[in-house]
Amino acid sequence: MTLDDLLRAAVTTRVVEGRGSLDRLGELTREIGGSRVLLVSDPGVVAAGHAGRAQRILESAGLDVALFHDVVENPTTDTLALGLDVAKDHRPDVYVAVGGGSSIDAAKGIDFLDVCGGEMADYWGHDKATAPLRPLVAVPTTAGTGSEVQSFALISDAETHRKMACGDPSAAPRIALLDPELTVTMPREVTAMTGLDTLAHAVESAVAKPRDPSTDGRSRDYAREACRLALRALPRVLDRGDDLDARADMLRASALAGLAIEHAMLGAAHAMANPLTRHHGVPHGLAVGTMLPHVVRFNAADPAARSVYAELARAAGLEGSDEDALAAELAERLGAILDATGLPSRLAAHGTASDGVPALAKEAAEQWTAGFNPRTVGAPEFEALLGGAL
Repeated sequence: MTLDDLLRAAVTTRVVEGRGSLDRLGELTREIGGSRVLLVSDPGVVAAGHAGRAQRILESAGLDVALFHDVVENPTTDTLALGLDVAKDHRPDVYVAVGGGSSIDAAKGIDFLDVCGGEMADYWGHDKATAPLRPLVAVPTTAGTGSEVQSFALISDAETHRKMACGDPSAAPRIALLDPELTVTMPREVTAMTGLDTLAHAVESAVAKPRDPSTDGRSRDYAREACRLALRALPRVLDRGDDLDARADMLRASALAGLAIEHAMLGAAHAMANPLTRHHGVPHGLAVGTMLPHVVRFNAADPAARSVYAELARAAGLEGSDEDALAAELAERLGAILDATGLPSRLAAHGTASDGVPALAKEAAEQWTAGFNPRTVGAPEFEALLGGAL
C-alpha cells in the first residue's frame, strides 16, 4: 500500500496537502456546506499571521467568520467555556481550527458543547455525542498530535487537571489541510517537541494492544510509515527549519501516526508523560520523547513487540543482525534524535528527584494508556523506567 493509499484509507477525514494549500481553505469549507465559520486558534498562531490569513481567505470566499483565539496549551474546560460563548453568539455551521493540537482539540470540544450541551465530562470516552457534531476543517501549524485526523479531543478539567479523552465518530475533522509552509514559523524548540510526539505516537501505537483488533494491521501500516518518515525528516528540520520537503514529511508522519492511534492507542511513555507534565512542567512532547527509548528497551523483552520494533527499524533503513539488534538500534536512534534536539534529556534537569519517583510511578500506573502497553506495567515497572531516566 502506497503512502497516498494510506492517507486515502482514512474514511472520515479527507487529507489535502501541499505547499500553499491554505489558499484552498475557502473553497474547501464551502464544499462541505459552510457559511458561518467559527475560526479557532491561539495567540501564537495569531502573532505569526496564520489565523489572520485564514480569516481573509474564508471571508474572500463569502463566509461569515468569527475568530476565537484564546486557546491555551493543553486546553481546559475553562478554555471551552470562553469559546462556547463566542459560538453561541455567532451560531456557526462549520468550525475551522488553525493551530496545533490544542486548537484542533478545543474546536472539537466547543463543537461537543455547542451541539450537545452539558459538560465536557459527559463525553469522556467514545460514542457519547447525542447528535452529530458540526463539520470541522483542521489546519495544523505543528507536526505532532495528529488531532487533524482523529475523532478524539484531549481536554483537561480546569479544577482537577485530569485529562479527558472525549471522542465520537462525528468529531473527526471532515478535512485535514496539510500545508508545510505554515509549520516553518515554529520555533526550533517547538519543532523538536512536536516531532518527538509524532515519533512517540508512531512507535507506541505500533506495539500497543489494539482498541479495534479488526483494524490492527492497518494501524501498523500507518505507524510504520509514520516512523519511517519522522526518523528521516525530523533531523533534517532540526538542522534546517526552512526545508519544506522535510516539513511536508513531518506533517504526513503526524497525520499517519494520528490515524494509527485511532485504532491502537498508546502505551507506557504516554502514561508517564502526563504526571511529568502535571507535576514538573515537562512539555508533553519532551516528556514522551525522553521516556520512549527506555520504554522500547523495556517492551523489547516481549517477543511480539520486539518483532514489531525490528520491522520499524528495517523500514527506516536501520541495520541489525537479528530482531534483538534491530530493536536496540531503534532505541539508540530515538535517543540520538532526542540528543540532537538540544533539549534536556534527563528528568533531573526538570527538578525530578529520586524521592519523587514513587508518586510519579503510582500516577502513571493509573493512566488509561498504561493498559494498552504490550507488557504489563504497574507502579514497580514505572519506578524502574523513571529511575532510569533521571
